[in-house]
Amino acid sequence: MTPLFLGLTALLSIVALALLGRPLLLRRGVGRAVSRQALNAAIYGDQLAELERDRAAGSLAQGDFEQARSELQRRLLEDAQVADVEPRPARLPWQALVLLAVVLPSAAMVTYVWLGKPRAQQASVERDEGAAQIEQMVAGLAARLEQNPDDLKGWGMLARSYKVMRRFDEAERAFGRLGDALYSDPTLLAEYADLLAVRANGDLEGKPLQLVQQALKLDPKHVMSLSLAGTAAYNRGDWAATLRYWEPLAALLPPDAEEGQALATTLAEVRAKAGVSAPTAAKPAAAGGASVAGEVRLAPQLKAKVSGEQSLFVFARPADGGRMPLAVLRARAADLPLKFTLDDSLAISPEARISGAGSVQIEARISKSGSANPGPGDLFGVSKTVKVGATGLLLVIDQAAP
Repeated sequence: MTPLFLGLTALLSIVALALLGRPLLLRRGVGRAVSRQALNAAIYGDQLAELERDRAAGSLAQGDFEQARSELQRRLLEDAQVADVEPRPARLPWQALVLLAVVLPSAAMVTYVWLGKPRAQQASVERDEGAAQIEQMVAGLAARLEQNPDDLKGWGMLARSYKVMRRFDEAERAFGRLGDALYSDPTLLAEYADLLAVRANGDLEGKPLQLVQQALKLDPKHVMSLSLAGTAAYNRGDWAATLRYWEPLAALLPPDAEEGQALATTLAEVRAKAGVSAPTAAKPAAAGGASVAGEVRLAPQLKAKVSGEQSLFVFARPADGGRMPLAVLRARAADLPLKFTLDDSLAISPEARISGAGSVQIEARISKSGSANPGPGDLFGVSKTVKVGATGLLLVIDQAAP
């Protein structure tokens, strides 16, 4: 394998991570099967993210950043060719992105080196063999840590590895070996809390929530901790607390990402339950004329399919096709015909408001399930593109989702 091939493969992996690499931690739980390449790549992604944070904070010069990133790249390539390498800390939320950006090229390199011929591109590594390699690597790490118990980063890596492998008893013991160091790292606190919640069938109350609160004291903008704290509040029906955690979380997530959109629609439902119509932390003032007003009506032929208590949502979305709503109004089907005004007071995120758009598309939807997410059997109507500032818009709900 030529150095050029290795370099290009690593470069493409880095570019892919840079484009895709904001971890979104709304999803909880772990995968059932992992690969050696996935674990190595996740470690690399975690270290690269730490370098980028240091650079952004000003504690790492650009030249030093480039040098350190090159060293990480070199180690990643070595890891792809050496069977027994001690792993470093990884973050579980990178798994899906790593599978796309790093694992596939890394697996290709390993196979190429193994066979030493281009025909290796046609070979595949058996899952059982990969799992055996993971087991051997993690066992080696555990043995080394028994000889070097002061390696806190190693214990953190071992705890995460056991968690990914669903070896929860061993993961909890590994977290315990961190001692007081656990309580100074918000990521480790959040991951330990998530582990305890998984073992308690998803219940975050008690010690898991205490760990999450400690993590938020260390870093009030810690994504995973905000997600877990909001989930705990949601599960116990505390809508005000749910908004207190999830509204800042929504501002940290890319609004166009799938996770950001899912959180946005959930927040609209939570606000309706809490009796508020705008972010509680910082309600944006509507700019002059930055609204769309009109009336929603139901087509006569669909009236027999509607219950008055069903939820009615009116959305304003960007005319360019983006799915992130710029404003959401919730009402009941019984309120039809409904006069509406969509403005910044109904924004889901301070970063995505109707005042920042030139044109929008309005959609009205009667939800059969009560959720703002589209579902089978929903009734809906969609307007043509209109300019922000338009009034007198007539929108008819005249379609049924299959």
